[in-house]
Formats: sequence, structure tokens, C-alpha cells
Amino acid sequence: MAYVFQTHDKLGKAHPRWRFQFTDRYGRRRTATGTTSKTDTTRLATRVEAEEYDIRKGIRTAPTPSIKARNRSFREVADEHIAWGKAQGGRGGRPWSATHSRMRIAQLQWWQNRLHLTKLGDLENVLPAVEAALRQLKESGRAGKTVQNYAETLHGFCRWCCKRKYLDEDPLSALSPFDKSPETERRAMTLSEINRLLAVVPADRQLLYLTALCSGLRAGELRALSVADLDVQGGGVHLRPEWTKNRKPGFQPLPARLLAGLADFAAAGTALKLYRRAYVRRDARHGIPTQPLLYSPANTARAFSQDLKKAGIPKLTQAGKLDFHALRVTYVTRALQAGAYVKEAQVLARHSDPRLTMNIYGKTAPERLTQIVETIGQPFLRDTNLCLPCPMQK
Repeated sequence: MAYVFQTHDKLGKAHPRWRFQFTDRYGRRRTATGTTSKTDTTRLATRVEAEEYDIRKGIRTAPTPSIKARNRSFREVADEHIAWGKAQGGRGGRPWSATHSRMRIAQLQWWQNRLHLTKLGDLENVLPAVEAALRQLKESGRAGKTVQNYAETLHGFCRWCCKRKYLDEDPLSALSPFDKSPETERRAMTLSEINRLLAVVPADRQLLYLTALCSGLRAGELRALSVADLDVQGGGVHLRPEWTKNRKPGFQPLPARLLAGLADFAAAGTALKLYRRAYVRRDARHGIPTQPLLYSPANTARAFSQDLKKAGIPKLTQAGKLDFHALRVTYVTRALQAGAYVKEAQVLARHSDPRLTMNIYGKTAPERLTQIVETIGQPFLRDTNLCLPCPMQK
């Protein structure tokens, strides 16, 4: 039986449109959005469920996608999907990031070749072939997160086709997710390691690493920073929604001494000079940012690994691995060690969920745990005589 209900936001305010649940033609419970009127939504829910019931019992023929849609070129529809994503496919109707767009384009092309997709109708009953392809990816040594990204690319495309009535049913609705837990977790750098790293790198990369350590900005965000984003009087840098991961504008505070260094670096135009020197090919100059604030190597991961080796810092230890993103882990960890409350650390890290801040990015240091234990025991162990007789002695 159809059920009508209303949802509420975080502040308890009711959303204007009513929602309803119904049983579809396959016997599954579905949720849909109605109108601002509860009465109209109830009528709509009753009508939808009655139609689905008739289809399930064979009284009515289920609507199917048009022959024209089924026979459309897969490449043509995929290009339409990519164009939609670049325009409004991100969170809140914002466009995909450049990195996400490249990933989706490459992975859709991979699926087209792997499954021999020529027409959109070739996606019907494709679930077994998709599961086999994903298993092969996993067996080849790809990380669970990478395999899940491949799965989500095709699954997102299928859901998009269903919303536009290009497909009658999502062929991957029964696809189970892969475990995305990292095999090796990142660790936070110690203060000694940070000092050793900064001592062996050139001045431009030293400034890049310092900004990452003092802001938690990701590699792509650091590369996208322009001179106009620097706000010395405001005490930080402005973040633009077109290149932040959460696609939202923001402001990241920075230490005053680092701001002064960034201002001097920007005034000298050093970052732009380094980019022009690195991108000497004419066709590569399109990759040079406009008025960059920092110089970021083309391959930050490789440059960071080389710098770690030069500084004598192990990349992989029992505590975890170090890569460029570990600088963000270090930032969050040191923010917590500096006494930041959970909410403060969450805001500084620009996380939507504090559990991500505390469980993934926040790390503990053994020496700090030892210090805390000593602090706990000091009041009642200080004046206690621990020369107690052995209980086995008579």
C-alpha cells in the first residue's frame, strides 16, 4: 500500500514537497517525490502503485524504451552524459571537476571496449559480464577503491539513462559494492621528519610543502591557487568552488609568517617563471595556471617520493605509508594535538562528517599516548609506596 510522508532538514524544518513509497512491478519498495499538497501526493501515490500492480499481474503491458533509444550509439549517449556532467553533474548542480571528468571519460571508454558496447541496448543483461570484468581488475592488483570507481562510472551512467527513459530498468541495480578500505593506511609525519624533508628541498617546493602542512589543502587545490586568492589582511587564502573537492567556496586560515612568505613569492612571480621553464613545449603551455600562487610539479607524487628518499625518510613503515596526501593527514593530526575541538578540526579539514576527521585523518603518536598515561597516573602514583610484598610469600 502506498505511504505518504514528509522529510525534514537538519534544523527540523519540513521540506515543501511530500514524498511517497510504493511497491513497483518487481515487488520492491520504491520512494518518489510528489507535490507540495499531501492530498495530491496521496492520489499520485495511489495511481502509481495501481499501475505497477497491474503490470506485475500482467493486466497492463509495461512501457519499454523506444526502439530509437535502444538503437542509439553507446558512444553518442556516453558523450551526452559527459557533457551533462561537465555542466551540472556535480554536487548541488555544479560541474564535475577536471580530474573527475578525465576519469569518467577514460573509464567509460574502457567499459565500451571491455563489453563491446555499440548500441545502448547492449547494456541489457550485462551484469554478469560487468562482475567478471571487475573481478579481473581486482585480481590484477587494483585497489578496492579503484575497482569501485570503475563500477560507479558505469552504474552512474546507467542510472542517468534510466532517469531519461533511455533504459527501462537499471541493469546494474543488483551490483554489490567493493570494499574500499585501504590496504595500507597513511600516517602522519613526525616533527623530525618534517624538518628533514624541508631541509633538502628547493625553496619553491619547501613553500609548497609548508602550505600543505599548514592548510591541509590537496595537491589539486594547491596547484589551482592563484595570486588573487591570497588574502594577507584576512589571514588566509580564498577557496573557489570550481576546484575544491566539495565544490563549495571557502576560506582557509594560514600562519602569519607563511602568509608573508607567500606574498613575497607571489610578488616575485617565481611560480609562473618555474612553470614556463618546466613546460617548454608549446602544446604543454596550456597546462600552466593563470597567475599561480605556488609552483607544483607535474607529478607531485613522484617528486614527493624522491624528496623523501633524499631526506632519508622511509615511505612505508609499520605505522603506515607516506605520500603527498599524507601531508593533509599530518595537518589534521597536528590540529588535534594542538588542542582543536572535533568541530574545529572538522571545519579546518573541510570535512562533511566529523567521523572522517577523527577516524581516517586523525592519528595518534605513541610518545603522546605515553605522556597522557603518565599524566593520568602521576597524582595517585606520586606518593604511593609500590614496594608491596609478594602475595605468595608467607
